[in-house]
Amino acid sequence: MSSTVLRGTVVLAALSALTLTACGPSEDGAADAPTAPTTSAPATPDATPTEAPDADGPSAPAKPTSPAEKPSKKPSKKPGGSGGKEPADPDFDVFPCSTFDVTFTATLAEPTTSSYLLKITNKSAKPCKALGHPVVTFGSLDGAATERGTAPGIEDAIRLAPGQSAYAGLMGGVNDGTGKTVNSIAMTMTTDSDLVQTPLKASTPGLYVHPEKNSVTAWATNAEDALS
Repeated sequence: MSSTVLRGTVVLAALSALTLTACGPSEDGAADAPTAPTTSAPATPDATPTEAPDADGPSAPAKPTSPAEKPSKKPSKKPGGSGGKEPADPDFDVFPCSTFDVTFTATLAEPTTSSYLLKITNKSAKPCKALGHPVVTFGSLDGAATERGTAPGIEDAIRLAPGQSAYAGLMGGVNDGTGKTVNSIAMTMTTDSDLVQTPLKASTPGLYVHPEKNSVTAWATNAEDALS
């Protein structure tokens, strides 16, 4: 075989090898070839996704509780007036005592001067005020004992609760022959009103009524002050 034919054969073999290399992908080329992108349907989200709270993260806010029941705005009823209002003066309905409200006694305190301790006690179920001086008359004799000393006004008068007592002193005089002796007296209360009272009587054996010296003190809270 000539050298020319041999070189031609070698050249054809080389070209064939090159052609095969260009047309068929190599093993490395197959790995590097890009693949067609694939599309997938997006994941459908859960209707009510739940996520476990992070142990270290903030906890979910607590559901607000219903507010506490509001207190009633209805005013409580108070005694002593309409609309629950208390009267300005707690004694606004306390009236002067009359003979219908009290019992009455007279006790000899000083025989020499025929002085008696007068006592009234509230027998009613409500308080009353012993106002001013008692009005004392002497049996069948005309006139009444004169008032001795001054008495407080109605606002400062003695307030007698049921069962409480007040006292007054009836001052007599020494028997000098100018007066008369009586065995009983009658008493009515000062009320500063037109109330007609039934006089309360008490036994006073041997009471000497002096025409000028018989007098009665204002009501007091104790016997000592009444006779002073």
